Amino acid sequence: MEDKRVLIIGAVALGPKVACRLKRLMPDADVLMIDQDEHISYGGCGMPYFISGDVSDVRELMSTSFHMVRTPEFFEDAKGVRVRSRTRALSIDRKAKTVRVRDLSTGQEEDLHYDQLVLGMGSLANKLPIPGGDLPQVMSLSNLRSAIAIKESISRGEVDKAVIIGAGAIGCEMAEALADLWGIETTMVEIADQVLPVILDPSLARMVQKHMEEKGVTIHLDEMVREIRADGGETALRLMTSKGEIGADLVISAIGVRPNSQLARDAGLLVSPRGGITVNGRLQTSDPDIYAGGDCIEVPHLVTGKPVFFPQGSLANRQGRVIGTNLAGGFATFKGVVGSFSIKIFDLAVSATGIPLTMARREGIDAMHAFVVQADRAHFYPTQDLMYLLLTVDRKTRRILGAQGVAANGDALVGRINSIAGILPFHATLDDLSNLEVAYSPPYASALDIVNAAANTAENILDGYNRPMDVDEFERCFLDEKAEDTLCLDVRGPANAAPFVARFGDRWINIPQETLQARMAEVPRDRRLVLVCNSGVRSYEAMRQLENAGICRTANLQGGVAALKKTGMIQLEEAREESGE
Repeated sequence: MEDKRVLIIGAVALGPKVACRLKRLMPDADVLMIDQDEHISYGGCGMPYFISGDVSDVRELMSTSFHMVRTPEFFEDAKGVRVRSRTRALSIDRKAKTVRVRDLSTGQEEDLHYDQLVLGMGSLANKLPIPGGDLPQVMSLSNLRSAIAIKESISRGEVDKAVIIGAGAIGCEMAEALADLWGIETTMVEIADQVLPVILDPSLARMVQKHMEEKGVTIHLDEMVREIRADGGETALRLMTSKGEIGADLVISAIGVRPNSQLARDAGLLVSPRGGITVNGRLQTSDPDIYAGGDCIEVPHLVTGKPVFFPQGSLANRQGRVIGTNLAGGFATFKGVVGSFSIKIFDLAVSATGIPLTMARREGIDAMHAFVVQADRAHFYPTQDLMYLLLTVDRKTRRILGAQGVAANGDALVGRINSIAGILPFHATLDDLSNLEVAYSPPYASALDIVNAAANTAENILDGYNRPMDVDEFERCFLDEKAEDTLCLDVRGPANAAPFVARFGDRWINIPQETLQARMAEVPRDRRLVLVCNSGVRSYEAMRQLENAGICRTANLQGGVAALKKTGMIQLEEAREESGE
């Protein structure tokens, strides 16, 4: 019997995983990978770190954990997989079971036969649909070749000023890469009203924006680039925007990616209206002899239940194993995603899973969120730092819809987000998270972990014990010059409250929480009170005390002064107060 012939189109993330899994399970299978690029099997998510210099040699992105470069020869010798690079797939003849390919070095075309076919073509960078978007100094981070070209341009000293169009994940990573190591004057232009739109809710996005601006990145929000012109002046390019002009020597287009699915569409395979190849749980396309995975497909979102395009190298690797198992005669399934994500932006880690509040409401869900600020390990441990965590919940069912956070200690944050991600597929509720068991030791966590505290806070809000106020609402109802009905009751110690009392006068009252019961007569009863502490814990205690005394026109500032400072909403020098919060 002739050995099964499996042809894999795409050799970056999904393809190599499929090939290696299949050969381990079915060593006699004839496996051929083709890719139109000269670089194969590389860590695409590491490209910004190669540009920044954190990864010094591009070969590190193409190396195994034991430092062997994943070349075509490596795959043939070590894995028994044949590879043809610089080979472009032109069309699929499903009836004849052949793929028409062209050798990009010689121009020669031929038909390659397959018994089973795997599509792992990845995604394509969206093109700037504006005049000048095709100028040579306008680049996108679409593959390893483009990453090398960007770094070479910078290394030659050709770039003093750079503009990044798009403030999504790639845009933010590129801002760090350009500004941090190379010292390039970096400007970011984003059409939305926040950085990391869709990914983060506004309060956390403001924290990220402030951090980036502190690192020297200029950020233009609510602004659209309309044209890019070659400039003979101080810079090579001039960007014409909806609000003005910006000079640049290099423009990085980071306006998102789309599934690379045209080959599948032309072959008559089912493709969604959003462009992703449609697959079943076994990752088969509408043709059972053709599988697909990675950035070219859509998969179910396990929170919303709807198809979603979620390009991630980690997903491509997991899906590759599923496809390899099925090609070898097994029965493996890929159920879907919950949308987990993490990114490093200068000294700040950002991570999320599930859906944010804004998306939940667009889905028609009556959702709310709880925002907590807490040390990422025991408050007395010397390396502790604050973590800012936001939990999104369905009001009616109390199902957890998602979580997102920012922190200085990225490993600690990602660990918390991963713990929540692990229970999302099972329709976990607040009760599940409130009692979630996590490993505890003072160097790594608090005795009551922040994930438990977030669930407890959400429960208190839904049960009516805690009436929260977000920092955005605080800005409108207190910091706005026209806001006169609201007073702040600061329940911290006098040293911490003093700068605020000095700035806001009789609109900022200081009564420490531990003295509140004895000083209840000093609390104004004719004004709305915003209760403030460092993080929102003591102010919640104060709310319960005030309500017991019949003072109910109160709101608890979620995240407290820590959140105000992190967003840059209030900037004051304060005395440091040791607190059990």
